[in-house]
Parts: sequence; C-alpha cells; structure tokens
Amino acid sequence: MQSTMGHQRRSSTLPPGVPVVAVCLAALLLSNALVYLYLDSLYQTEEQLASPPAGCGPQRFKMATMKNCTPWLQCAQIHAEVRRLKLVGQGAVKKVYLAEWRAQKVALSLPASPDYLEDFLHGLSMLRVLQSPQVVQLVGFCLEDHAIVTEHHPLGSLLNLDSVLAQEHHQRHNTWQTRLRLATDYVSILRFLHDSPAGTRVMCDSNSLEKTLSQFLLTSDFHLVVNDLDALPRVDPTVKCGHRELTGDFVAPEQLWPSGSSEEPFSDGRMPGYDEKTDIWKVPDVMWFLMGRVPGGDLVHFHLFQIHEECKRKDAKLRPSALDVLKVYKSVYSSMVRDNSGLRDML
Repeated sequence: MQSTMGHQRRSSTLPPGVPVVAVCLAALLLSNALVYLYLDSLYQTEEQLASPPAGCGPQRFKMATMKNCTPWLQCAQIHAEVRRLKLVGQGAVKKVYLAEWRAQKVALSLPASPDYLEDFLHGLSMLRVLQSPQVVQLVGFCLEDHAIVTEHHPLGSLLNLDSVLAQEHHQRHNTWQTRLRLATDYVSILRFLHDSPAGTRVMCDSNSLEKTLSQFLLTSDFHLVVNDLDALPRVDPTVKCGHRELTGDFVAPEQLWPSGSSEEPFSDGRMPGYDEKTDIWKVPDVMWFLMGRVPGGDLVHFHLFQIHEECKRKDAKLRPSALDVLKVYKSVYSSMVRDNSGLRDML
C-alpha cells in the first residue's frame, strides 16, 4: 500500500497527458542550446585574448607584464632608455632591431634607406591612428631620429607559423581550432582596415603570399596583429599598389595589366585603379597556408568552399566584404566545435 502511494506521488509531478519521452526530448534540446551558448561565449573569450590590456587612454601603452599604462615614449626617453640588442629583420623600408626598455623587450624600427623615408613615415602615421587590438602596440616614436618603438612578439611573423607549431612545447596548438582562429584573426584585421578610423585602407604590401604573411605578427597566445603598415593607402578611384606591373595568380585580376597584349607594354598612367576587394581575392590562398595539414582541416575547407568561391570572383564588385567573410568563418568555427563536442559526448 505504501509502495503504491509513493508511486502515485512521483507520477503526479508530471502534468496529465505528457509522456516521459517528450520531457526527455525537451531536456535534451535545452542542454544542446546551453552547450551552443557556452561554446559561443568560449569563442568570444578566445578572441579577447588578442586584446591589449584594457583601460589605457589615447597615446598610452601597457604591455603584458606591466601594471600601469604609460604615455608613449618620446625622443629623450628613447635616447636614454631604449637599448639596441641585435638586428632581427630588414626590408626596403626599415631595419628592425630587438631592443630593451626597462627590462622589457621591444622592437626598434629605423629607416633602411632615405629613398623610402616617406613610406616609413606613412607607416608611423598609420600606427598612431589605428591603435586597436588588431594592430601591433605602439610604445613610442621619435621624429627627429625617425625611430619607432613597438611591442615585441618573440614568435615573429606569420611566415614562421609551421616552424613554431613544430616545436615540442607548441605542438599542442597545432590543431584546426588554433589555425582557424588565426585565419579568423586575419579576416578580422582586414575588416578593421576596410572600415578603419582613417577610412577604407587596402593592403598594398601583399603582392605574394610570403609578403602578405610577413605583414602579420604571431602573438604568444596564438593570435595575430598586423605589424607592417608602410603601404596602406586610402581607397579612392586612382589607388594602385605601386607603379610597376604586377604578375601572378596571387594578386587580384584587376591588379594585372589589362591589355593582354605583349605588343603593348605596361603603362602606369593607363593602369586603372582598384579598391579593398583585392584583399578579399587573397583570403582563400592565405587560408590554405594557415590551415596546413592537420586533422579536421579538410572539413574546414569544405565548410568554407562557398565563401571562398565568392572571394575568387573576377568581378571585384561581386566579392563579399571582409565582414561577410568574417561572419562565415565565425559560424564555421562555432558549428565545428559544437559538433566535435557532441561527438565526444556520444563516445
């Protein structure tokens, strides 16, 4: 009798006519929704890892090991406190030295040639106006000496990605998740530059895959910041990336000499201008490099096939914006993480 009454009390907790299967199904759907929200918030948290320490006002900096924000270094401080250690890179526009400031490692950039001083100063002006989580942190500058001090990232440029991930203490990061996040960072940077406080900017130092990768630095927590802003013109009807003929499949079709006749030599004056959609054309090629050969990479490429097809449209006007591409990348990341989580639960 007591057992029967207990059974009746337990059964009375469900409304009449509601089968147990329906309740279980509703609970399963709710748990899936909660997992989705958690993974989405997890991705946003990972994105925030790339952000510099919050709370610094304009013209101030704060590197990871610093407690307080500090005004940008000026000439006197750079002369007295920044100690050059060794040359770590050199291009046509600048020489980059590993340097030290108050026990902090920094990068010191100096002009490589008077012929490219205008480009060097343009890069400084862009650094000053575009400070954000997507751009390397400016530490200080001295116009008298044409010196720029920025935050040092020991992993170097994006060109080093495969060699960095091959190191034993970094191998755990060699996953499709890390590589897709880096690709998402890359597209996020393009989106920022295409809608920046300084107007729509196009990356002109990107005429080859290697040159494009060299423009970005790999942070210690495996995110990206753009570092080289020496060739970042504002988009207008006459914008062209340099005054010489560009060739190869990596550059967008509109960047090629349109004559198509070997009898008619290249003429800079007759070469039409183009816009930021040249950056979109290059996204799939950069993505192929970033994904490498990791388990799950083929599935990432499969999910991104359609948006990459759109990036490669010959008519620049028909290509998606950086924001459109970014939305797809984020959606693919979230759905793949969610699917992997569900598979692990079933196992």
